[in-house]
Amino acid sequence: MPTEKGAGWSEVVRLALTEDIGSGDVTSRACIPESQKAAGRFMARERFVVAGLEVLREIYDLRGGVDELTLLRRDGDRVGENDTLASVRGKARTLLECERVALNFLQRLSGVATRAREFADAVAGTGCRVLDTRKTTPGLRALEKKAAAAGGITNHRMGLFDAILIKNNHIAAAGGVRAAFERARGAGLPIEIETRTRDELRQALDAGATHVLLDNLTPAEAAEWIRETAGRARIELSGGITLENVRAYAETGADFVSSGAITHSARAVDISFRLELL
Repeated sequence: MPTEKGAGWSEVVRLALTEDIGSGDVTSRACIPESQKAAGRFMARERFVVAGLEVLREIYDLRGGVDELTLLRRDGDRVGENDTLASVRGKARTLLECERVALNFLQRLSGVATRAREFADAVAGTGCRVLDTRKTTPGLRALEKKAAAAGGITNHRMGLFDAILIKNNHIAAAGGVRAAFERARGAGLPIEIETRTRDELRQALDAGATHVLLDNLTPAEAAEWIRETAGRARIELSGGITLENVRAYAETGADFVSSGAITHSARAVDISFRLELL
């Protein structure tokens, strides 16, 4: 998965800076001498799991005007109110023009990491792993999946290109479970297939499926279907899985549970930027 600096998310950082700064920060230019230096601190204003700190390097590398950036925490760290996450020194104008973009990324990504940690903690000891999904903010998938992993869950496929997931519409278009599965074999990629009925589950197992997705079942239904597989395939559960019920699903014997809520419903956490003149 492309999560290193410059791989998959440099352009989105550039676009975010362009969107906010445009032709220039007219307020800072009007109020602050170009030569003025300052120091800034990113401060947590609540408890959360931090993520996105490496994006700060990308932001300041793209804008220039920064003498020193110190990351005081690492992605995945739990932080408390008033903890300092990072400090930066350089031109006051640069620090101010980058402030909102930096906070937007940190607050959003730390929110994803925090929600991911809540899901991971909820299933602790069950042997079941939590997966994220493709229900991400357009353009931010690499960063949001990196944040989710920092929170302690497992990344599912990055996109449509790195693994095969045969869902109900693929099955309908291919002419059935067996037909879809057989055609996918030659792709040389991992194959997972969704089954909506007990009959489809049996067809998938008989065709040789080793990774099956069961969607929109209750925990009791899921446990019954999983017993029927008798260990012939790894099982993922999805559909309606929330923080409140994820442990019940994890205790069914499933290998994985997936939830789009980790990314699409994560709340941005509260982080502030405090500036001091030098």
